[in-house]
Formats: sequence, structure tokens, C-alpha cells
Amino acid sequence: MIVVTGGAGFIGSNLIRALNQRGERNILLVDHLVNGRKMHNIADLDVADYMDKEEFIEKIGVAHFFDGVRAVFHQGACSATTEWDGKYVMMNNYDYSKRLLHWCIAKNVAFMYASSASVYGTGEHGFRVDRSCEHPINMYAYSKFQFDQYVRPLLTKTKSPIVGFRYFNVYGPREQHKGSMSSTAFHFNRQVIEQKRAKLFEGCDGMANGEQKRDFVHVDDVVDVNLWFLDHPEQRGIYNVGTGRAETFNVVAQAVTDWHKEGEIEYIPFPEHLKGAYQSYTQADISGLREAGYTKDFLTVKQGVARYLDWLNA
Repeated sequence: MIVVTGGAGFIGSNLIRALNQRGERNILLVDHLVNGRKMHNIADLDVADYMDKEEFIEKIGVAHFFDGVRAVFHQGACSATTEWDGKYVMMNNYDYSKRLLHWCIAKNVAFMYASSASVYGTGEHGFRVDRSCEHPINMYAYSKFQFDQYVRPLLTKTKSPIVGFRYFNVYGPREQHKGSMSSTAFHFNRQVIEQKRAKLFEGCDGMANGEQKRDFVHVDDVVDVNLWFLDHPEQRGIYNVGTGRAETFNVVAQAVTDWHKEGEIEYIPFPEHLKGAYQSYTQADISGLREAGYTKDFLTVKQGVARYLDWLNA
């Protein structure tokens, strides 16, 4: 059996879709469906069982309960960068992850988990998987950073397959339930349909309007990386998962208007509540990923947005 936590979420549901395409059906989907609209992400997927996250946490460590599990994709987390209840975030993103990690180590089960590029903070020290580059600026980022810190010494103390993925700006199918946390491509698409214009933030941190840059990575590429490590359990560690390219929000908006063959770009004031807690530039250093042996090319924004909008507007 394969366990996917956060399986009704964005990346988790895409992982299950890809596992299904491989013929995998013996999957335990773990989630917390307080937002029942997430069922649209999983209605076309085949799994053996569903379990609520709270019940799953209670079962972790129960003798023989998860006998037969060969891999855990741990995608479940509080992903809101605007959540400042530190106790809540640490319980959901840190304590939960620690318990699951130790269960996997005890059973020698492959443990692949979602970290985040947010651990790099403003990015002023770079985006290498190195302590000198890491300075989280919100609670979500801190929870992911601290779990990576917890994992690091265990990588030298155990031979269990443990892999952490620092996702950069992921976009693509099955993210609609995220609301304001959905990707810019998702929002620009809706804005062009409804208002014939994509709304971008004005410049900040010395950058011109819409010229803030992010490493935008399509969810299909993220899933490919996850499955590659499932197939290569000899590779262990923490890795950036991005394209290695920084592209502007203007490029994303242009890709959306090009797909629709209509629409303008409008710049709106930069939100006060995001000042000091916003990444104006990200670009993954994927040298570690390449050294591990992952060689596949990543989609550009133009390629990835076109693929996404083909799906989104079908």
C-alpha cells in the first residue's frame, strides 16, 4: 500500500492521479475534508481507502495497523502563509510530520515529504539547500524549516529512504479549492474571463511593475520528481523542486492572455499586509536534483500555463 497524506489537496491529488496511471490502486488517501469541495479533486481517482487526518494520526504507531505500507507521500499541511497561530501550524506541520517520520524509519518505509521554498525567506542569501540560505519569515515557512532541521541529522543516522522536497511556486490542475492561495495563473485566467484583464501587483523591492520574479513549476513536473525518488530509494536528502529559472509575473499574465487571445494587464497597489513578508524573487538551485540523477527538463511558464489552461478551461 502507498499512503498519500493531503491526498485531496493540490499536489496530493495529482500524485494519486499519476499513481493510478501507473496501475496503482492500493492507496490510502488521508485528508481532512472540512472543505468538502476538495472532493472534486478526487472524484475521478481510484483509492483503496480514505481516512481522516485526525484518525490517521491516532493510528500512527499502532502495532500492525500499517503493515504492508511501502511508501508514504506526506503532502498534508497547513499551507497558508498568512496563518500566524504558531501552535496550530506547528502541530499540523511539525509534530504530525515527526510522528509519521519515526514510524516510517521504524518500518523502513520510504518517506517523501513536502518542504517549501519559503524556508529561504526573502532569498537575499540565495536558494541553495544550505543552512546559510535559510531564514523563514512566516510561521508556515518556519514549520517547514524546522522539520528540515529535524530531518538533517537523521539522514546520517539511518539508511531509511527519506526525501524532502522544497517546492517553489507550483501551479496546475486541482488547485481551485485553495482560494486566495491558488496560483497567479489560476487567478489571471479567471480575471481575463470575467474582466478581460489580469491584475498584477505594482513593483516592490526596487522592481518595476509586474517584474517580480518567481520560479514557477508545473505540478506535473513536481509529481514526476516525487515518483522518480520512489523509483530510486537509494537517493536520500532534501532537494529543491523548481525549474531553475526565474520568470516574471508579467510573463505569466502574458501567457494567460496569449492563450485566451484577449485581455490586458492592469497593475494594482502592492498590499500593505504583504510588505516585509513577500518573496519578490525566487530561483531554485537544482544542482542537487541533477546530481542525484534526475535529468528531465522542466516546463517553461509559456509551456506550463498553456497546458494548465487547456485543462482548466476544458
